[in-house]
Amino acid sequence: MTDAEKQFLFDLIETPSPSGFEAAGQRIWARRVRAVADVVDSDHYGNTWAIRHGAAGERAPRLMLEAHADEIGFMVHHITDEGFLHVVRIGGSDRAIARGRRVRILGDRGPVVGVIGNTAIHIRDTKDEKVPEWHDLFVDIGASSRDEVLARGLRVGHPAVYADTVEELPGGRLVGRALDNRVGGFIIAQVLARLAAATVPHAATVLAVNAVQEEIGGNGARMVTYRLRPDVAVVLDVTHATDSPGINKAQHGDVRLGGGPALTHGTANHPKVVERLIAVAEAEGIPVQHQASSRYTGTDTDDVFVSRSGVPSALVSLPMRYMHSPVEMVDLADVERCVRLLAAFARSVREEEAFRVEI
Repeated sequence: MTDAEKQFLFDLIETPSPSGFEAAGQRIWARRVRAVADVVDSDHYGNTWAIRHGAAGERAPRLMLEAHADEIGFMVHHITDEGFLHVVRIGGSDRAIARGRRVRILGDRGPVVGVIGNTAIHIRDTKDEKVPEWHDLFVDIGASSRDEVLARGLRVGHPAVYADTVEELPGGRLVGRALDNRVGGFIIAQVLARLAAATVPHAATVLAVNAVQEEIGGNGARMVTYRLRPDVAVVLDVTHATDSPGINKAQHGDVRLGGGPALTHGTANHPKVVERLIAVAEAEGIPVQHQASSRYTGTDTDDVFVSRSGVPSALVSLPMRYMHSPVEMVDLADVERCVRLLAAFARSVREEEAFRVEI
């Protein structure tokens, strides 16, 4: 990874983009992919995509590579007369880890820093203490009244995210908030760059999509898949690495950080597309891991594959520890393997190719 690529990745991660408020991050992503795409566009809600036309022209199948741009967060729900803010969650935020953390509230006059209050253990009644409910939590921005909060450009409905940034640890691992799934947007941008730099053109038309509102129900994926009409799709998201202490592999499977991308089998995942991904990985010498989906994937794949008359789809997942926390962790070797796998898959799709189950 070059210094410029790493700076792009860090900028993408550090730019707050909670579900429903993704525009700032989408602008950074769009600015990056313009240099390697024939078309860059967006829709009413901020889904953003970049298109590289295939060498097969009108016979080129339309391959969609999709990641989601949004992150979990909070939203101001109530402001007290004393100047404290109560919040509700955006997406799957974990209230068990919220107290005592810094947040950035995205107000009308720019970000406002606050802390989620944590009463000192010395004066807190810890007998039978339980995880706080959302209405028990409050944000302190250092204001002394409701009017002072309003004067700082804040009101009910403003979103917030943890103030944590991203760091690289020894051993080539990244840690921070919003790696889910800003790293996915980085990967598909890298895939476009690899395809643009290749000496042999790709036959398929590649639609690289950074979708909104995955964390609150796959809304963006449904909109953009209907609009772009892909013939085949690969969704890139994160999955739980189960190699840290206390995780039951019999219950959650065996996925290891640094073990390569995870391929999911079942439900939304079309067997022919998965077979092609396995074949490509073997040809490229890319290690992969395997996961089972018994009912649904819990990702945008569930919304992509049912569009119109059905889109042959597959889910490729980046292993991650500590998901939906301010210390999400991924391995940069896995990031590079995802880039290589998706670029090789894109090159493997030939003109007029159809992925279908023969009956």
